[in-house]
Amino acid sequence: MALQKHLLNDADTLVVDSLAGLCAVNNQLAFDPPNKVVFKSKLDRSKVALICGGGSGHEPSHAGFVGECAAAVCGSVFASPNSSQVRRGIDLVENDAGCVLPWYRNYTGDILNFGLAAEQYAAEHAEKSDKVKFLVVGDDVAVGKTQGGIVGRRGLAGVVLVYKIAGALAAEGATLDEVHSVAQWVAGRIGTIGVGLEHCHVPGTAPPSSSLSPTEIEIGLGIHNEAGNKRLSPVPPLTELVPLLIDYIASTTDAERGFLPFKNDGTDEVVLLVNNLGGMSELEIGGVVRAVREELHKRQIGVSRVLAGTFMTSLNMPGFSLSLLLLPRADDPAPKPSAQQILSLLDAPAQTPGWKWASGAPPVTPTPLAPPATAAKKAGSASGIGAPQPADFLAALQRVCAAVVAAEPEITRMDTIAGDGDCGLTLKAGAQGVEKAIKVGSITGTDLVADVVAIAKVAETEMGGTSGALYSIFFSALAQGIQSAAAGAGASTATPELWSTALSAALKKLYTYTRARPPSRTLVDPLAAFVDAFSDAAAFDGAVKAAGAAAEHTKDVDAKAGRSAYVDKGVLSREKVPDPGAWGVKTILEAL
Repeated sequence: MALQKHLLNDADTLVVDSLAGLCAVNNQLAFDPPNKVVFKSKLDRSKVALICGGGSGHEPSHAGFVGECAAAVCGSVFASPNSSQVRRGIDLVENDAGCVLPWYRNYTGDILNFGLAAEQYAAEHAEKSDKVKFLVVGDDVAVGKTQGGIVGRRGLAGVVLVYKIAGALAAEGATLDEVHSVAQWVAGRIGTIGVGLEHCHVPGTAPPSSSLSPTEIEIGLGIHNEAGNKRLSPVPPLTELVPLLIDYIASTTDAERGFLPFKNDGTDEVVLLVNNLGGMSELEIGGVVRAVREELHKRQIGVSRVLAGTFMTSLNMPGFSLSLLLLPRADDPAPKPSAQQILSLLDAPAQTPGWKWASGAPPVTPTPLAPPATAAKKAGSASGIGAPQPADFLAALQRVCAAVVAAEPEITRMDTIAGDGDCGLTLKAGAQGVEKAIKVGSITGTDLVADVVAIAKVAETEMGGTSGALYSIFFSALAQGIQSAAAGAGASTATPELWSTALSAALKKLYTYTRARPPSRTLVDPLAAFVDAFSDAAAFDGAVKAAGAAAEHTKDVDAKAGRSAYVDKGVLSREKVPDPGAWGVKTILEAL
């Protein structure tokens, strides 16, 4: 069984307590406790800032890499920070050189929240909309291409190599595009596989219902207690285990896992990272390093650098992961960095405890804190773009809110079958939030950009979760689209043609944060049907009908994304229930 005892004050305060302790170790850090943001107190704002982050429980990642990174935004244990936290991190370190968000956990809700923060920043700072770059690192090779489908690979310890290389390049004064390009290239050349003797235990939770037997080992497990794809018994010696693990990364004959362009002809050169997942002894890690090094030598895979230690954990999980960064070759297509550049960036001195670092100075007491958060400013100045009839615009929104509230029980019923049962309540919360915003005058119909940004903020704060992030990203992008379309047309009033252009731009932007494409049995199905069919005022009714038909059709569509992707297909087929998120979009459009 996983170790279930912990030494702490309170599970609810553990993350903040730990971050405060980190600031005592590293006296170059400042801390914003309410948002769980750790950042460099003295920043060179002429250089690109990296913002890392994700759930806690993976220490020293991510806060332990602040130094190479400008800031880390930390969620609760195994939970992503919300978009407001990420946005706070951007605000604390943003500069004219720009920011890169090398986000590592390829999970829908996390991508949406990091993406939403970037989109909100762009919506509120049009002049700097190109100064925030977004990067997803997915290096897990355990999940095959068929199983992963459009979702892609999870992020594991390989992300720390991206942090180090991108951080060192930024410190040299490289441009935002240069840092983002090299980071993206490196992210695409890393493969990681994990192995564990047991799962971990999250402080404050009930004991796990299942565990590995004393003679079992699990391969391909995630870093949030997700089950792996293979169990072996008895536990094999490293001489048998390591070749199997390297096959997952370097094999080119496995069609499911040929993620990296290894040639396996004696010309491959790699950087090896052996990572302790939290519960392995240094003695064992040393043995793993030797076994991997010898196996790579047998395969004639050159090892240019070896990194070993605790970089990204899964709390107290007894296990390790192997990462291989396949260095560039002369015949690799351009653009690409050189192998020498990658190695020099890895070798550059690091100013962070997560990368075998110590401050070398006593901590500053008390820990420097971030300046108090101020009330969010309204996005930009008045856009000058209003609804033709503001009263009618508000009446339409109120109709939508009433319809969504009335539909909540039915949408909730659908979601108890096809999801996790909260879709109806989430949409209802959003509708009630919009009603309140209208009542207090935050939405007026006289400034559509500000109104749509306000709706996006309601979706973020009142709805939460994946749906809230999706809606908020869409409306944030819609605000940008309205402003851009109006500027191009020289319009001061929203016309159907302007709405059509803005909606198409918003849908395109949404597609950068979700891989769902119609038909996918998600809210994207009716949304895309409406946007594609709507071109002018005369087409509105037809577009609404197209959206309704698409929502109805989700009854017969295999789930390719969203919560329903994890539900037994037989249940969905037997119940003939439409996707609840899609039904919510149908409800909104029909009420309009």
